[in-house]
Amino acid sequence: MRSRPIGVFDSGLGGLTVFKALAARLPHESLIYFGDTAHVPYGSKSKEAVTAFSISIGRFLEKQGIKALVVACNTASALALKDLKRALRVPVLGVIEPGVRAVGREYDRSHGAGRISPPGGAPVRARSVGVIATEATIASGAYQSALRLRDPRLRVVGAACPLFVPLVEEGWWSHRVTREVAAEYVRPLKKARIDTLILGCTHYPLLKGVLRSVVGRSVRLIDSAEETARATERLLVSESLARTTGTPKHRFFASDGPDRFLRLARRFLGVGVDTVEIRRLD
Repeated sequence: MRSRPIGVFDSGLGGLTVFKALAARLPHESLIYFGDTAHVPYGSKSKEAVTAFSISIGRFLEKQGIKALVVACNTASALALKDLKRALRVPVLGVIEPGVRAVGREYDRSHGAGRISPPGGAPVRARSVGVIATEATIASGAYQSALRLRDPRLRVVGAACPLFVPLVEEGWWSHRVTREVAAEYVRPLKKARIDTLILGCTHYPLLKGVLRSVVGRSVRLIDSAEETARATERLLVSESLARTTGTPKHRFFASDGPDRFLRLARRFLGVGVDTVEIRRLD
């Protein structure tokens, strides 16, 4: 059981940010990544559609013999996580709760310990937190609810950024057009004087350079990938599933356009992405 791979899926390329964090933190674990490039973006689709895609992918990965599933997609985590947990036999983790924990971790680093914990859990010291995500994630209120549960005093300001995912999938990670779009999207967040910005879609860390330039260096950028990798490690240890020796073997699947996926995945991950297998969803 320990030698089985971990499944990771996203609507496209964005979940590779989580894949990269998992590979770095868990160097002996084999990973199977599924990018649902036939249906990207998820953020403009209905809950029913996202749930159907997510369960289909989860069941496919379960047939590949995975020991746990990481939902490296904020929209699927917001809309389909509960249904996935009911539908699959393996443990399932999303990225939203780890992202909220990452806010608290970042404030610990900046302000030190000695905080008072509210009833909802570990406190978050940010005064005003911005969340950028897909339309579906923002509409779900998942981040807003999770943040306020941890600290009711927080001011949370959300902004849907529907053009970011197609720009990332196009490979326009530092393009002039992307910078102009980003400046427009974050305008209301800057007006709200946010001090922390959650990148509430796993595609968005690929735009960190652009986002940093438009929000300014005084605003902390929160990427949930590393915190998700920590949560995965904790799960594997608690379930006696962690693999601590051996050489990992990674596999990549896409539901459409495998050649394009391979080109962009190599650009982001570097070496180690040899082939991308095609798998149409049922």
